[in-house]
Amino acid sequence: MEVDRQAVNGQAMLTRPKRARRESNCKVTVVLGAQWGDEGKGKVVDMLATDADIVCRCQGGNNAGHTVVVEDREYDFHLLPSGIINPKCKSIIGNGVVVHLPGLFEELEKNEKKGLTSWEDRLLISDRAHLVFDFHQQVDGLQEREKGEQSLGTTKKGIGPTYSSKATRNGIRIADLLGDFNLFSEKFKGLVAMYQRMFPELNVDVEGELKRYKEFSGKVRPFVAESVSFLHSALRSGKKVLVEGANAAMLDIDFGTYPYVTSSNCSIGGVCTGLGLPPCNIGEVIGVVKAYTTRVGDGPFPTELKDSIGDLLQSRGGEIGVTTKRKRRCGWLDARLLQYTAMVNGYSALCLTKLDILDTLPEIKIGVAYRRENKILNYFPASAAELSAVKVEYVTIPGWRTSIENIREYEKLPDNAKKYIEKIEELVEVPVKWVGVGKGRESIIKLY
Repeated sequence: MEVDRQAVNGQAMLTRPKRARRESNCKVTVVLGAQWGDEGKGKVVDMLATDADIVCRCQGGNNAGHTVVVEDREYDFHLLPSGIINPKCKSIIGNGVVVHLPGLFEELEKNEKKGLTSWEDRLLISDRAHLVFDFHQQVDGLQEREKGEQSLGTTKKGIGPTYSSKATRNGIRIADLLGDFNLFSEKFKGLVAMYQRMFPELNVDVEGELKRYKEFSGKVRPFVAESVSFLHSALRSGKKVLVEGANAAMLDIDFGTYPYVTSSNCSIGGVCTGLGLPPCNIGEVIGVVKAYTTRVGDGPFPTELKDSIGDLLQSRGGEIGVTTKRKRRCGWLDARLLQYTAMVNGYSALCLTKLDILDTLPEIKIGVAYRRENKILNYFPASAAELSAVKVEYVTIPGWRTSIENIREYEKLPDNAKKYIEKIEELVEVPVKWVGVGKGRESIIKLY
């Protein structure tokens, strides 16, 4: 190996050779939910995917529900990245995602009927991704039943039990399924036995499931790859990579309203661990914000509206969970919450969605501070009990009382709509780059 020699005080010194940078200057763009989910991430990803080479899911499972409308055709994605609509874009299900193979193939079949085909050209699945089995879903329901009134309102898709198996190091990965099937069978039987000791009423047709997964191994094999090397090779060659976060910041298992959260890191850290990307590869981080606030299931919700305005937002916004089919709870926009998730995720820009849902309101409120025992809190509460007890202080913005659904230029928005957007930018200290005023990708207005 050649080395450089330098003279220092008359002495010959050896210096280490200069090394070329391993990565190109390409940066990964990340789209994250900034509230409790259902902000419209799928629509934003679909829009940005038209200019991307690769779109990735980094965490979560088929508990996600992303709706995309293209040319009056509506797509619902649960495991598949929303960017899969773009035929020129490769979609990756990363190692941090937990995969329910029956649900995946059902989703592929459903979308084939809507015109999406050539899956082997579109989709790649990490061999490090963990498998969700049907018994994980049964256990999810059994655990919820055991909690009784303290249940968390999970989707019962088996996501929590699968991440639990992963954390206790007896989970089963796709690489196991595609390897020695005898070894896979032993691991499967061991995992079932463990859960049956915990829940004696759990009934699993072990031999039937093994036969089923033997067939799945052949079906999934064409999609599977070592995704970490694939992604880094793509970045070195200058490919544009887009990451789609599932769920949202306030459902993050570390930073959300614990225990009313999901079982993965839906914040920026989950992008690195769920895809094998170092932080230096992260470029723009886009926080998707609904123009009001919603959440599905139980847990504290400081700005919730349990009145006619909440009902109006639910009705006009079509606030029904894509996965759960439950009505979403609705409330005013919570800027204090957004300040917190912006601090955790480092948003470089915001996309404000569903602004048109506020069209009929004479005035609109924004939560700007939390008060507890006559003191303004200078932190976001970690305790669900403390968050449930806060009193919210609001600012009021006059409404615009006119339809903005067909507006496509920022300058043509009513002045009060612009004031609302500007107030959000001022409070969160992050610029709003896009505003959504309808369902389709064409209804997203770009501000800069």
